[in-house]
Amino acid sequence: MKIISVFNNKGGVGKSTLTYHLGAALAEKGKKVLLIDLDPQSNLTLYGVTEERLEEIWNCEDDFINDYKAAKSKVERQDFKAFHERNHSIHYLLKPIEDGESDENILSSPVCLRDNLHLIPGRLTLHLFENKLAKHWSEAFLGEPQAVRIVTSIRKICEEYTNKFGYDVVLIDTSPSLGALNKVIISSADAIIIPCAPDMFSDYGIRNIGNALSVWYKEFTTMYSLLSDSKRKYFPNDFVKLLGYTIYNAKKRSDAPNELNVALAHYNFARKIPDTIKKYVPQNCLLNNGKDYFETSMGENSVIHGHGTLPTMAQKYKAPMWKVPDLPNLQEEKGTIKGNSKDYYGTRAGYIKLAQDVLDRLELL
Repeated sequence: MKIISVFNNKGGVGKSTLTYHLGAALAEKGKKVLLIDLDPQSNLTLYGVTEERLEEIWNCEDDFINDYKAAKSKVERQDFKAFHERNHSIHYLLKPIEDGESDENILSSPVCLRDNLHLIPGRLTLHLFENKLAKHWSEAFLGEPQAVRIVTSIRKICEEYTNKFGYDVVLIDTSPSLGALNKVIISSADAIIIPCAPDMFSDYGIRNIGNALSVWYKEFTTMYSLLSDSKRKYFPNDFVKLLGYTIYNAKKRSDAPNELNVALAHYNFARKIPDTIKKYVPQNCLLNNGKDYFETSMGENSVIHGHGTLPTMAQKYKAPMWKVPDLPNLQEEKGTIKGNSKDYYGTRAGYIKLAQDVLDRLELL
C-alpha cells in the first residue's frame, strides 16, 4: 500500500476533481483504492456522497465530536458497536486519539463508491483535531506517548484500513494550508502530487511547498532519530517524495503554436513549473533524485485541458465524468449531457494514462 497526498498551497487547481478521478481510474485498472477527505471543505466527499447523506453522517456524530467519552458512555455496548460500524467521517475516526481515549478495536465501514473504490468522508470540524495536533507537536520530539500517537494517527488509520480491506493505494485530499494538519499528512505519506493551474499562484505555491518540505524534513528526521524503535512503528521509512505535478484547466487551443495546444499565457506558466520544482523542492524529496520525471505534467499532459462543466455533473451524479452519459437518472441536463457524450467519454483515456503513470512512478519508491 502506498499513501499519496494531493496538495497545493493554492485552491482552485482541480485538487478534488483530480483525486476522485485518479482514484476511479486506478480502480478501473484493478487497484483497490481508498479516498480520504482531509480537506475540511469536503469537496471530495461530495463526489461520492449526497449532501443529505453527509448531513446524516455528521449529525449522528455531533455528540462524539463534542466529547467522545461522554457520548460513548450514554450508549449501550451493543448499540455502540452497531453505531461505530456504520459510515463515519475521518474526524470521528480521529476523535478518540484527539481526546486521549483508547482506540476502538473495530473499524467503521468506508463508503463504497464503486468496485475497488472506497471513501472515508471529510468533516468541517477538522480544525479541532489540527488544534490538538499543533499543541502536541513539540512534545512528540520528547517521545511523549499521546503526542506520538496523535502525530502518527493518520498513517496508522491508513494502515489499519489496508490490513482489513486490502487497499493498494490511499489517496488523501487536503486543504491549501501549510499548517500542522497538512504537515503531518504530507510528511506521513509516501508520495505527494501537486495539482497546478497554469498561473502565477501555482508557481508560488510550489515555492512555498518546497520551502515547507525542507523544514518538515528536518523536523521529522530529528523526531524519528529521537524515538525508540517501538514508537517509530507508524512513521514511514523514508520521507515523502514528490511523485510529480499535473496541470489542470489550461484552455485548449488547437491553433496554438506550442506542443501543449494551450493559450500562450498558459503555456508560459506551464513551462516554468519544472524549473520551479527543481529550484525550490529539496532534491531528497524528488522522485528518482529529480531525473526524468518533472519535465512535463504527469501522464504526459493527459489531463491538462479544462473539462468545463463536466466535473460539476460528475459531482452531481456521483460518478466519474466518463460514466455520466450512461447513468439512468439524468435529470434536466439529459439532452445536453447526451449531446456532449463524446466529451464525457473522452476524459477516461486521459485519467487512465495518468493512473498508469502514477503506478509506474510508485514502483520507484
